[in-house]
Amino acid sequence: MSSSGTQLHNVFVYGSFQEPSVNSVMLDRTPEIISVTLPGFKRLRLKGRLYPCIVPSEAGEVHGKVLMGLTDEELNNLDVVEGNEYERVTVGVVREDNSEKMSVKTYIWINKEDPDLDGEWDFEEWKRLHMKEFIETFKEIMEWKKNPQGKGIDVFSHSLRE
Repeated sequence: MSSSGTQLHNVFVYGSFQEPSVNSVMLDRTPEIISVTLPGFKRLRLKGRLYPCIVPSEAGEVHGKVLMGLTDEELNNLDVVEGNEYERVTVGVVREDNSEKMSVKTYIWINKEDPDLDGEWDFEEWKRLHMKEFIETFKEIMEWKKNPQGKGIDVFSHSLRE
């Protein structure tokens, strides 16, 4: 709980939300970010999309970040963007700086048999090739969220595809 009595959330991110400039647009601030490893999952590309997913994998592990101290509203923003193809779940991660275990929220891909699952996703490649347009799309999404004018979030899906 924060001092104001509202619950704060720690959220594991493994794709575009690892980038502080994306968080700045999405959350209207840059939260504290720590490096962690999530055991028991693997990160995959999705054919034709600019973002990855994670699915359970016994021998897998995913390196990513935890966004610390998100408010309910910020968590809701993430829920809206992640949409109905992901499920928000609680998982255990291990901090890379001190090996401390933490319980955090994250988003896993619902359809583990999806034919669009397509090998490893590369964060550095994404930053080099797609980050600029991704940030512009998120600016539009956040403006839309303030005033949707009858449009659904799916109007932005074309911008998040390769």
